Amino acid sequence: MPLEPYLFFEGCCEEALNFYTRALGAEITSLMRYSESPEAPPPDKLPPGSEKKVMHAVVRIGDASVMASDGLCSGKPDFGGFSLCLTVAGEAEARRLFAGLAEGGNVLMPLSKTFYSPCFGMVTDRFGVGWMILVRQ
Repeated sequence: MPLEPYLFFEGCCEEALNFYTRALGAEITSLMRYSESPEAPPPDKLPPGSEKKVMHAVVRIGDASVMASDGLCSGKPDFGGFSLCLTVAGEAEARRLFAGLAEGGNVLMPLSKTFYSPCFGMVTDRFGVGWMILVRQ
């Protein structure tokens, strides 16, 4: 039974998905805009002009799927209390992915050797999503 995170970007979902495509080699496998929905959202829930925003998307990152949406397009995403962890085979891949995610973001812990990994680091990307990059021992 897979566990798939669902991220609400509150207005910048498409920009985030395009960023992950470049930074991580992610693949957008499906994307539906609010204007494409078979059922119209309640008119009092979304701000005017939200028709082109992402209602639902799925992005493939490595062997995992992450679902995403613009949610209620509030402009205030909140990704506190968790991080997504990418476990990779080698240091070169860790450095490449870390550098991509750190572009415009905030490095919390630079990649370094730890007692549990030859290469581990933490970064919050430009959208506020926390990431951990870990090389298996």
